Formats: sequence, structure tokens, C-alpha cells
Amino acid sequence: MPEPILKQHVLDALKHVKGPNLSDDIVSLGLVSEIIIRGGKVYFAISVDPARASELEALRRAAEQAVKDVPGVEAVAVTLTADREAGTPPGGGNGAGAGTQQQPGSPVARGAAQAARHRTGAIQGVANIIAVASGKGGVGKSTTAVNIALGLQARGLKVGVLDADIYGPSMPRLLGIKGRPQQLAGDKLAPMEAYGLKVMSMGFLVDEETPMIWRGPMVMSALSQMLKDVAWGELDVLVVDMPPGTGDAQLTMAQQVPLAGAIIVSTPQDLALIDARKGLNMFRKVDVPVLGIVENMSTFVCPHCGSATDIFAHGGAQSEAKRLGVPFLGEVPLTLAIRETSDAGKPVVASDPKSAAAEAYRAIANAAWAELESHKREARAAPRIVMEG
Repeated sequence: MPEPILKQHVLDALKHVKGPNLSDDIVSLGLVSEIIIRGGKVYFAISVDPARASELEALRRAAEQAVKDVPGVEAVAVTLTADREAGTPPGGGNGAGAGTQQQPGSPVARGAAQAARHRTGAIQGVANIIAVASGKGGVGKSTTAVNIALGLQARGLKVGVLDADIYGPSMPRLLGIKGRPQQLAGDKLAPMEAYGLKVMSMGFLVDEETPMIWRGPMVMSALSQMLKDVAWGELDVLVVDMPPGTGDAQLTMAQQVPLAGAIIVSTPQDLALIDARKGLNMFRKVDVPVLGIVENMSTFVCPHCGSATDIFAHGGAQSEAKRLGVPFLGEVPLTLAIRETSDAGKPVVASDPKSAAAEAYRAIANAAWAELESHKREARAAPRIVMEG
């Protein structure tokens, strides 16, 4: 019986990998995060400045190969993670050049932050990545994400969906997809497909009732692989159904994935809006453009009499969007049809495109796309700052 792999074995191997300064090793520099070993698989992360992540890809590969050479190791997943404070531009605050202070949220700051993220984790063939997020669970974020994706597709765009909620993946059920992704050449996975969308989710890789008892580095490694090790092909937009909340997974995704913008989903009541505000501020701090807020479960419409009841209040998200100075993308009613079509794996935009709910989702998708195009034009028009010697 082979001897078990110990963390010390992994650390000993990584002591042979030089750090970014090419003098000390990455273990001595304290750059290796908690190492997790599951059978013959090893997961760990290396802390780097996100602005240098592209040039440090060789370091990541060297660390991966060093651990692969450890007896008994079958697979290795290594993630480069940010080591700087959220919202701090690379280089200690002067992202545009020495002596130039950028204001967070300015066109120049956003352009610099987006450029850093593109260097860090651009995905071949994917033109735009939009995150659909919420400050808390239970607000209908995943249902909103998949129907926004279908609304974007209705514009004639090529669309993919990444289910980034490792602990509670919803896309397999929402889209009625069963089975496992096909393994392709070059260690790539073929995305699953439904309703013309290309889809990847942890739910395709594990049983629905299997709990994901994973810690931070393992989650980030899984997300990195689902983003970069999937043959997405040519996409106009990849919609990412983010995990709820504002924890490590959400922050690292926002810092290291080239997000073109974020959509915040909330219900109208004050309790949900408090958490939605946190999610919005997280994206602002890492200079990801907030495309707008969606008010979900806005009004309950009785399927029998047609009367409307504001179960969770009404208009709260619109008022919050105005107060925070971000676009209000629209509202979605609380209807039996949305719940039934979602549970059946037949999202309402695809299964009942002429319904009021489907029209609401398409209008939100159109508004979000218009905001995305506006932000891209603004970033292109931002002045370049040239420091003269």
C-alpha cells in the first residue's frame, strides 16, 4: 500500500521553486497558502500581486510540476491569489504612474483595474464576462442569471453560463441538464448545452446531494479550472452566477477574473437591500463596473384573480439604485410560472417567451447590455496619462 502524501512532502518539493524575486523560495517567502490533500490530489494557492499574475504564470506551472513529481500525487491544482488589499491599485496606490493618484471608480482607475484583471485571467474566445451577484442567498439570483443569459441570447449574442456557486450549484436543475461533461484533448472539458447556452457547473461533476466540504484554496482552484479548462469556444458574453455573499470566493473572482461588469439582484425589503448594498460596494472597491440593480419578487400576481400584492414591499431596489447612483435595470414579478418553469428545468424566457415575466427578463438583459457597452466606450475614451522624465 503506497504511503500517504503529507503536507511536509509538498512543502519540501515547493522549497525548490524560486519566488518572484528569484532568490528565496516560495515557502520561505510565505507565499504558499494552506495545502489541502484529498487522496492523490493536492490543492494549494500562491499569493501574488494580481498585476503581475500574467508574468508569474511560469511560477505557477513550476510549482505545479514540482508537486506532481512527489510520489503518490495524481493531480495538482494551483491557483494564483491576490495578496494586496481590495481596491488598492498595483504598486501601492499609483496605478497610472509615479506621482499620479487615481480616484476609485474613475474611468482611468477602472481602465487600469480592468487591464490588470485581463492580464490575470483572460479566457480565450470570451469577449465579455458579466457577474450576477447578491449580498445574500434566497433572492432568486440563479433564476435571474439564467433568464438574463437567455435574454442576451435573444439579442443574437453567443452566450455561456458559469455556475460559480460551488456549495449550492443550481444550473443543472434550472436548465434541466443531466450527465457529465466530455473530456477533450489537452485536459479541456466540453461545456454542457441547453437552450443554445453553453454551461458549466460543479453540479455536473458531483452528485446533487453530495456536500462540498471545501475550504478556500480548493474552491478557488475549482473555479479557476471551470473558467480556464473549459472549451467555451467563441462567446460574446459569459454570465457568471456568483455565490451569494461577499466572502473570499467572491472577492477573488472579482479581483482575478476579467469582469466587464456586475449585476446585483435583490428583493425589495430592507433586510435584503442591506446585503445587496454590501455586494455592490465590494465590486466598487475592486473597480468592477456595476451595471445595475434588479428587483426580484417585486410584486406577487395572483394566478387566479390577477390581483397584485406587494409581499416583500415594492420599489425598494429602485430607490436604493437611485440613492447609490447606479442604474435600475428593472423588476421581475413573483409569479407561479417562474417557480414552476425553474423547477422543471425550462426557464421562462425559453419556455414562455411571450409572457410578462419573459418580457421583464429580456428588458433587464437589454438594459444591462446597454450599460456594458456604455462602460466600454467610457473606458476607451479615458485619457492616457504619460509621465515625462
